[in-house]
This record gives sequence, structure tokens and C-alpha cells, in this order.
Amino acid sequence: MSDIAISDQEFSCFRRFIHETAGIQLSDAKKVLVSSRLSRRLQARALDSFGEYFRLITSGSEAAELQMAVDLLTTNETYFFREPKHFDFLRERLRERVADRRSASAPFRVWSAAASTGEEAYSIAMLLADVLGERPWEIFGSDISTRVLEKARTGHFPMVRATNVPKDYLRRFCLKGVGPEEGTLLINGSLRERVRFEQVNLTQPLPNVGTFDMIFLRNVMIYFDNETKRSVVSRLIDTLAPSGHFLIGHSETLNGVFEDLAPIAPAIYRKAAGG
Repeated sequence: MSDIAISDQEFSCFRRFIHETAGIQLSDAKKVLVSSRLSRRLQARALDSFGEYFRLITSGSEAAELQMAVDLLTTNETYFFREPKHFDFLRERLRERVADRRSASAPFRVWSAAASTGEEAYSIAMLLADVLGERPWEIFGSDISTRVLEKARTGHFPMVRATNVPKDYLRRFCLKGVGPEEGTLLINGSLRERVRFEQVNLTQPLPNVGTFDMIFLRNVMIYFDNETKRSVVSRLIDTLAPSGHFLIGHSETLNGVFEDLAPIAPAIYRKAAGG
């Protein structure tokens, strides 16, 4: 089964499928990725071609398999404290908030909008717990993939992904795996309880998620065409508080995509105070 090749026509079907489902634009270079990620599902379902698998997931009777295909085609690897200048910026905003007594009672809310397996959301949580202490804060993490969200909720990660975690944070917020769990870490329970994960498809109307002081949408728009970028950013900006901040990946830009946000630093934008 592993030797089954994907044809150009079959690849085109999956490319159209994932664009319509998740807004992701797959280049021709992703043909090998699609083949390698889906070949296990052909074997699991005893199918002889990628075309058969495509017809299966689009038949309307295989919701679980459809979600499995989406999960496999949208998952991207991440790690803790990726693009550290963003976390330096967040720390400064949090310190300003601590100094501003008027904002002490309102929770500081952050959305990790392409959370993947959760490393970004937990990195934010460590920083909020460190700087805000007992002041109220909330983190919402979302992704289109249910599989990565299940992983995120466990808070259990390979230690190699924690290279950028400050040693003090490892000691305060993580448990080091021993015995059969050696080489892993577990985010401590009190921190995991502060982070809520839900499935959200950013290319569709959003559920009622409330208003956020800061939104992280990093390293996902590189897979979107400009029309999808505009619609996704527009939806998210509606949930951003006046003067709130919107962070994207350093390899991404909103130039020519969305003009209602003011750039204030590389890959960091601010919403107007008037909303």
C-alpha cells in the first residue's frame, strides 16, 4: 500500500479540497507531503488509490475520516517561544498593564488562533503567569485540527521542543518526565487549567469567542491566498479590543491585505483606539 503513487489529477482534487475547507493553498511542491501524510489512511481503509480515498472523504458519510484528512493536511510543527521578540513585546505590554491600576480588574485575554499542538499558547501562559501573577488573565487556543488540539490539551511534549523555554519557567511551570516519560515535559496542571482549546475554522464565521487584548496569528497566512487572508484577518480583527495588538509570523505581511491595522514593529500591528 505504501507504494501507491498519487497522480497529478488526484493531487489537484486534494489541493482544491483543502483550499475550500481550510483556505490553505498547496503548491506543486506539496505533492509529496500530501502523498506521505495520506498514504497511511489508504492502508487503514484498504483502498487502492488516492482517488478512492478522495471519494470516501467527500461522500458525506465519513465525517470522522474527513476530519482525519483535514488534520493530516493542516498540521504544522511548532515549538515553545518561537520568534522570541514577540514574547519580549508581550512582556512589555503586560508590565504596562501591571502599572495601570485601572485595568487591574479586567482579565487580559489572548487568542492563539493557529495553536497547533499548543506550544505557543503555553508559552504565552507562562509569561502571563509570571508577569501578571494573581491578576486575571485568559488564553484561548484554536485550530482547525481536532487531533492537534487533543495533543495540546494534554500539555505533554518532547523536551527537544523546549530549547527556548527559560530555565526558571521549566522549573516553575513544567514537570520533567522520568522513567518511561524521560525526554518529555508536562505543563503543570494549574497552568493547563488556564488555557482553553477549541476547534475553530478561521475561514468560516467565528463562534462567540469574546474580545481579546492580543491575537497571535503566526505562520499560517503563508498558506493563504490574498482573498483568504483578507477575510480571515477581518474576522479576527472584529474580536480585537480597541488599541489591541495583532501578531503575525516574521515571514508574513499584511501589506496590501488589511489596511485598518497600524504596523508598530516587525510583524506586530495595533488596532485603532476608536475600534
